[in-house]
Amino acid sequence: MSWGTELWDQFDNLEKHTQWGIDILEKYIKFVKERTEIELSYAKQLRNLSKKYQPKKNSKEEEEYRYTACKAFLSTLNEMNDYAGQHEVISENMTSQITVELARYVQELKQERKSHFHDGRKAQQHIETCWKQLESSKRRFERDCKEADRAQQYFEKMDADINVTKADVEKARQQAQMRHQMAEDSKADYSSILQKFNHEQHEYYHTHIPNIFQKIQEMEERRIVRIGESVKTYAELDRQVIPIIGKCLDGIVKAAESIDPKNDSQLAIEAYKSGFEPPGDIEFEDYTQPMKRTVSDNSLSNSRGESKSELKFGGKSKGKLWPFIKKNKLSLKLGATPEDFSNLPPEQRRKKLQQKVDELNKEIQKEMDQRDAITKMKDVYLKNPQMGDPASLDHKLAEVSQNIEKLRLEAQKFEAWLAEVEGRLPARSEQARRQSGMYDVQNPPAVNSCAQDRESSPDGSYTEEQSQESEVKVLATDFDDEFDDEESLPAIGTCKALYTFEGQNEGTISVVEGETVYVIEEDKGDGWTRIRRNEDEEGYVPTSYVEVYLDKNAKGAKTYI
Repeated sequence: MSWGTELWDQFDNLEKHTQWGIDILEKYIKFVKERTEIELSYAKQLRNLSKKYQPKKNSKEEEEYRYTACKAFLSTLNEMNDYAGQHEVISENMTSQITVELARYVQELKQERKSHFHDGRKAQQHIETCWKQLESSKRRFERDCKEADRAQQYFEKMDADINVTKADVEKARQQAQMRHQMAEDSKADYSSILQKFNHEQHEYYHTHIPNIFQKIQEMEERRIVRIGESVKTYAELDRQVIPIIGKCLDGIVKAAESIDPKNDSQLAIEAYKSGFEPPGDIEFEDYTQPMKRTVSDNSLSNSRGESKSELKFGGKSKGKLWPFIKKNKLSLKLGATPEDFSNLPPEQRRKKLQQKVDELNKEIQKEMDQRDAITKMKDVYLKNPQMGDPASLDHKLAEVSQNIEKLRLEAQKFEAWLAEVEGRLPARSEQARRQSGMYDVQNPPAVNSCAQDRESSPDGSYTEEQSQESEVKVLATDFDDEFDDEESLPAIGTCKALYTFEGQNEGTISVVEGETVYVIEEDKGDGWTRIRRNEDEEGYVPTSYVEVYLDKNAKGAKTYI
């Protein structure tokens, strides 16, 4: 099956057919190009969609993503961002491996096709020239033969006429001979050209055209194979990203399965719990005895003095209606927030103060690291004066030390307020002691008076109180009682120290890198884990310094190393 033998006379149709093949290839290239544009557009829209619903930084919306359902949604947004990236990969690969490659191939194909058909036309022109030469020699031979016949007839006519002179007859004879000679020459020329034409024609139809058409056929078949390979590549490039897209979808499913309604409910409690107790029953006020009517202890008009005394000595409220009393409208309008967050309910105030203390501790640590770095640099300058002047760092070192002192005073102030709040919330006193032990410093008198002169009032804010002494005593008693009466907790697992920790503050314990001890209380979100080495040695270590292995079966067991 060869175009050279089967389609020897279809030069024009083959030219149209091969051009149609190139048009098909260019149409396919255009199709792939539009597909890549769609993929890019789709990826861009997916990314914009994911970005649109991402929580804004430092906003209330970001805090909402602590809930597992919101985390699952956030994971879905992130996975969709990765999902969009795979569509960008499809577009890039199709552009580089199909569109660009085929565009280059089309240019080569056009050049090859042009060359083959140029050779074909050249062969056609050659055979047409040979044919014209043959026709010309044939006509010349025919004309010379006719002229020879006419000259012969004229000679015979003159030779038979008795009235014609002998000279005229001789002239006619010579003319006839000359014409016969010309006819013979034309015949020989025609025969030679005919033989040459037949040879050229045989070569044309059996050698030149078959070879050219065979090359065109091979070219066309390569084009068809190339389209097939490109279509296969088109599918494979799409298939390559399916596993990654599958992982994205698996990530979404995993995020959905990680949703914990109980955990979200607990987070809601922590976020909105006020720390107040529900109001008690309202006593009946007998208006039939106006002289004996007294103000109910549960009335909203109850004096602040009672509230204060109850908070001081009991630490609990007897059912006040505090959550339902409107807050100071003026302060809300002005947007003024007290530095000690006294406008918040006790539990929310505790959380804000704890957050502030943690932030200050981080800033202090950062400044201390900077001070250490400057000190080391100063030591280097002292040992190698050519590297720099040690005195040039004194100003910076003094500035950092001053910043540390300011931050420590600020931290002490907020720790005092935190201790005050947690003293009113007995269940939290242990955590208060743990946090207050992070910096082993004494609260200055000014700070103590500032913190402990404040009292809780029914509107959720705090007022100044004159009796500082009784307040301090009550707080100290609460702390001491709780820790003195506390029973030894059972071990709930073990932990391995990842780093050495020098427990120099109250409530902490030292551990050495690689040491294994028992865990008796998990991290409650404050960054500290309670451990026990033996019956007499227990305390808190930073959670980031240890690797915890909880043992559910050992929950109720008391085990000592």
